[in-house]
Amino acid sequence: MSRTRRRGPGEPRRARRAPEREPPAFRCRRCGLGVGARASGTRHRNHCPACLWSVHVDERPGDRASPCGGGMEPIAVWARPDGEWALVHRCGSCHALRVNRVAGDDDATALLALAAAPLARPPFPLRGQR
Repeated sequence: MSRTRRRGPGEPRRARRAPEREPPAFRCRRCGLGVGARASGTRHRNHCPACLWSVHVDERPGDRASPCGGGMEPIAVWARPDGEWALVHRCGSCHALRVNRVAGDDDATALLALAAAPLARPPFPLRGQR
């Protein structure tokens, strides 16, 4: 049987590390896909990798402090100066805009379709079109 070592009067307490909690998985409200909490490229998974929709849960990444809870539509893809892609979401309830990192398991076809959408619907007529 091992004995517990007692701390002396001058010895500082050793800080206990809290175990890292697994972020909860969720079911996408838009398409119903079961989404795992972990994904490469992000620590705070908050969008569906299939349809790219999200839920307004954060005020700051990972804080889960927003009382809104509205559905967040992916409206654009943004290429950051370092070349990394990010999704731009708009909340359907409060109209807040949020930028989220693209995760490693996000559907490439959905990302490309979102990126190409402005080219398919230009705000002005193209040459040769009437």
